[in-house]
Amino acid sequence: MRVCVLGAGSWGTALSIVLANNDHEVVVWSIDPEEILMLKDFREQRDKLPGVIVPGTIEFTTDMEMALDGASMVVCAVPSPFVRSTMHEASKYIQNDTIIVDVAKGIEDDTYKTMTEIISEECPNARVAILSGPSHAEEVGRKIPTTVVAGSKDKAVAEVVQDAFMNEVFRVYTSPDVIGIELGGSLKNVIALAAGAIDGLGFGDNTKAALMTRGISEISRLVIAMGGHIETVAGLSGIGDLIVTCTSKHSRNRNAGFLLGQGKSYQEAMDEVKMVVEGVYSAKAALALGKKHGVSMPIVETVNAVLFDGADVKDATKQLLLRDRTMEADNLQW
Repeated sequence: MRVCVLGAGSWGTALSIVLANNDHEVVVWSIDPEEILMLKDFREQRDKLPGVIVPGTIEFTTDMEMALDGASMVVCAVPSPFVRSTMHEASKYIQNDTIIVDVAKGIEDDTYKTMTEIISEECPNARVAILSGPSHAEEVGRKIPTTVVAGSKDKAVAEVVQDAFMNEVFRVYTSPDVIGIELGGSLKNVIALAAGAIDGLGFGDNTKAALMTRGISEISRLVIAMGGHIETVAGLSGIGDLIVTCTSKHSRNRNAGFLLGQGKSYQEAMDEVKMVVEGVYSAKAALALGKKHGVSMPIVETVNAVLFDGADVKDATKQLLLRDRTMEADNLQW
């Protein structure tokens, strides 16, 4: 099929390679002329995916109308803060029943809507899916074995996405639990900021394991409160993505948190990472959703306090540990 990838960053480039290797006709759009020129001239995303050569069959353009012309599938790979504006513009050229696959992870800051909700609003006649899981672009681009999940409320759509992407090094499962997949992919970025801060503070494996475990507990409570399923939290887009994002050198969220833990300011950390740190954009929305649904999210609260209220990272960690004693799981009976 003809596939248009909106976004020529590391993830958009890596997925375009997967699709091209699966013999699809792929065109990649970016709003940045210099980025497109670089990809055309060097067949390499030198800024964000150095060393990964892009197949010569992939087209690159800044012309959105041309990029979307005839595309039966569109991959939305722009950073989450730009999903709405990008899809609003793209809606002028997307045909009815086109499958749009969201691969951005985040929650909109002011509306608290997920990315598939935004895409459905901007492109109401499209069929929307999500692709998520533990999948750093740096490894996908180098054909390192990776497994993800394709989610859609329409089984047939999820299976089309599965067939389009799946190959011997990129395994794709399907799921109907779109909200569970989206919340897992978004909230793990917030937890990864905290995990990076723990590394920056020089704490150990015990601390990080505790943070990740309690983080998945917070994600689980919100997922269930919003109609998702615990099986999804226990799957690739939940625990799987949380593990890789909290521990990997490739994780921009973990790396930003590490800088915060070392004493860098919020702005200094963002400037040094040099890419969109989506956990920062999701943190406020995650906290608001927790309050809306009556879900306790102390780690998310602490991350917000450090990011936006000037709280000291070390003091915030101490306060997190010294909260009132409680049971590990409230629903267990003695």
